[in-house]
Amino acid sequence: MRSLVDPRLTDPRGELVSYQGIAAEDLEQIVAVLEAMVAWSARERSLSEKARAYMRLGDTDMRALRYLIAAQRQGVLATPGTIAAHLGISPAAATKLTDRLEAGGHIRRVRDSADRRRIAIEVTESTSASARASVGRSHARRFDAIASLSAGDRAAVLRFFDALIESAEAIDPETGEA
Repeated sequence: MRSLVDPRLTDPRGELVSYQGIAAEDLEQIVAVLEAMVAWSARERSLSEKARAYMRLGDTDMRALRYLIAAQRQGVLATPGTIAAHLGISPAAATKLTDRLEAGGHIRRVRDSADRRRIAIEVTESTSASARASVGRSHARRFDAIASLSAGDRAAVLRFFDALIESAEAIDPETGEA
C-alpha cells in the first residue's frame, strides 16, 4: 500500500501538489522524507505523552515546568506573571496552573529575597529529576543525532526547516490558502 503522504495517492490529478515533472526516483525520495516527518511527529507526540503521563501533567503544565526549569538553571526569577507571559495565558490561568503544580508537589512558592512582596516559583528537586530523566534524556539524544551530521548536512536541515516554517506561515488557517 502506498503512503498516505504520497501525492500520487492523495492528489492523483495534481490539483494541489505539482509533481508531474519530478522524476520517479526523486518523487520516491520526497515521499520518504514526508513519511519520516510523519513518523518523527508521531514518535515525538508519543514521547511527550509518556513524559506527561509519567509526571501526571497536562501539556500546559509541562510547558510551564520546562520554562521554570530553564529559568531556574539560568538564575532568572520566575513569577506567576512571567509564567503567564511565557505561555500566553491570563494571570488568573497562571495562578490556577501554579496552584495545580504546587498541589502536585512540582513547584513551591517562595518569597523573592530581593523583594519580599514578590512571590517566586521554584521547581522541586524531585520534579527536576523526573524531567531530566524523561525529557532531558530525549533532548540529549536529539542533540547527539544533530551533532553527528556534517556542517553541510546541518545547513541543509536548517534550510529545510526554514522552508517548512515559511510555507506554514504563508497559509491562512481559516481558508487554507496562501
